[in-house]
Order: sequence, then structure tokens, then C-alpha cells
Amino acid sequence: MLADVGPQAQEEHWLRGGFPLSFLAGNETDSLMWRKNFIQTFLERDIPQLGIGIPAQALFRFWTMLAHYHGQVWNAAEPARSLGVNESTVRRYLDLLEGVFMVRQLPPWHANLRKRQVKSPKIYFRDSGLLHQLLGIRSQEDLLSHPKCGASWEGYVIETLLAGANADEAYFWATYAGAEIDLLIHKDGRRVGVEIKRADAPRITPSIRSALEDLGLDRVLVIYPGQKRYELAGNVEVFPASLLAEENGSALI
Repeated sequence: MLADVGPQAQEEHWLRGGFPLSFLAGNETDSLMWRKNFIQTFLERDIPQLGIGIPAQALFRFWTMLAHYHGQVWNAAEPARSLGVNESTVRRYLDLLEGVFMVRQLPPWHANLRKRQVKSPKIYFRDSGLLHQLLGIRSQEDLLSHPKCGASWEGYVIETLLAGANADEAYFWATYAGAEIDLLIHKDGRRVGVEIKRADAPRITPSIRSALEDLGLDRVLVIYPGQKRYELAGNVEVFPASLLAEENGSALI
């Protein structure tokens, strides 16, 4: 999905996604048309060429429905009911889209705690432009006013960070009591938590304190849309999303 983009281009990159012909299109109409044609060709030509016999319309309906799960914990029962199929069928559809790198199933991390922890994966689109296409988002104004704006930005940051982090493993963590960490990266024996906040001045939250204590994190990165890099505490740093493509992600983690 990702390319090296500076702060000025990041908002457009987030809106259009990382496919070059979408991101570099001369205007929004051309970008939208390219993404529409890509989805149609992908479903009607590319998937059958892989020897997969799922009808294009059925997979399109599922993919569109899945866009509304972006950033949420996966529950197969609801889309199965909506599509009139069983849960094993929608799991097969989901695994297919993950296998062709359209979707990420971010697995949950289970710590040895007494707290009840979420045990289902979270769903993220790998490309924000395709997500926005399937959600009917046509402009920056549409995006910023859309209910999925925060979730879209969260997924965009996750993909940007993981593209350069060379992580050994990546998870999310959440408890039913409300504590959570958006991304938990294991790398070289260290555990780094990542919180993604679309806010001007992030602060240390109860979730961050809980994650530091319960998960034994070495540090926490708080990624936000501002421009200033600063520490909230000795092991908690606020980091601008606009610098992720410029910073060595592996060194950052």
C-alpha cells in the first residue's frame, strides 16, 4: 500500500491509497475510476484465474460488507446471516481476501491475566483507497465526516508502521473491561505497544497504563496526526504519523 510520502501528500495518500495509478492520478475522478475498475477486474478476472470458483457478485457483497468491519473485532455470525450463508463460508471468503493481501486479520494477544481478554481477530483493509471506494467515500471532506474516519486512519497507520518495522509478530490486545492497545509488536525479544490517536494532544490513558503494567511493555508509541515528537513519560513517546514513511520503522520499534 505504501510509498515514501511527505507530510503534504499524506492526507491524499490516505484518501487514495497506495496503488500508484490511484495515488498518482491527475484528479479524484480518475483515482476513483481506477479503483472501481481495479475491484471489478480483480473479482471478475484475477480471482477466477487463481482457480477460485466464488461468484464475483457474492464476493463483492462480502467485501463491501467487510469494509464496515474495518478496525473492529471479527464476528462471522452477522455477515453470514446477512448473506444467507453459513459461518464457514464467510470465513472462507475472509481467508481468501487475506491470502491475496486485500485484508489483514490482526490476531489478539492473550496475556496470562485474570482479566477476560478478546480472542477474535480485528479486520483491517490493507489499502485505504480500496476501503474508501467500498465505503462510498469520494473526497477528503467525505472521509473526515465519515463514521469510519478514525478506524480508517488507524488502519492506515498500522499498515505504514508494519511495512517498515520488520516485526517478528504483530497483535492487538483488548480486555472486555475496556483496556486495549491498538498494535502490539514483538521484535528481537522486546514488546512495543502502539496507540493510534487522531487527536491534537494525546495523553497517557488508563489503557496505556494498563498495557504497560499487564503486558510488560518496553515502550509505547502514540502515533498522532500532529507534527511534534515528544515524550509523555520515560517509556511513552508521541510520534507524528507524517514521519513514519521517513523514519526507519525498524529502528523506531
